[in-house]
Amino acid sequence: MFNSISGIITGKFPKQLLIENNGIEWDICVPDSNLDMFGTVGSEAKVFTWLQHTDVSMALYGFASAEERTLFFDLLKVDGIGAKGAVKIMSSVSSGRLTEVLENGDLEMLEKIPGVGKKTAGKMLLALKGKLTLSSSVRVIADAGNAAPFSDVIVSLSSMGYDKKLVEQKVLQLVEVLKGDKDFASKSQKEKEDILFRRVIVELA
Repeated sequence: MFNSISGIITGKFPKQLLIENNGIEWDICVPDSNLDMFGTVGSEAKVFTWLQHTDVSMALYGFASAEERTLFFDLLKVDGIGAKGAVKIMSSVSSGRLTEVLENGDLEMLEKIPGVGKKTAGKMLLALKGKLTLSSSVRVIADAGNAAPFSDVIVSLSSMGYDKKLVEQKVLQLVEVLKGDKDFASKSQKEKEDILFRRVIVELA
């Protein structure tokens, strides 16, 4: 069984990471929330993997850390959630946020996560509340991955004298809020950074 694959990132796409190792390019299904935790195309990366082998197909799933993979395994314990469903859930919400929602028993919030719904949300609470293995330190790392594309915003505001930790917190909160905003998603990276820059300043005022 593969535990991990290390190599050079050759492609990053929604729910897909391509990584080359010794002349072999691996096509790995990765939750979108994990993609930002890896470097850019051309950089080295280590992917923690899980191979699903059935009578009709094989699929390789990958994660940014062993803890992220463990959360994936936790989701597979829920009746009705398969590998693709677990990836969809982890793509829609950060690991830290998902863990927080489950630990708080927030059924209403769970139901809003794409790929969940009322029936599955109830099953998730029953199976996972109080039993998740994702540590608090890992939650911070997982959430920080969501802010990675906007590190320039954090650096710029910190250089202006704002507290870095507070800036990171505000950026994470706004990224989570804007995640479902289609207008925001359609903008260029520079436009997104400008929007976040202005909104964080307002939040900190």
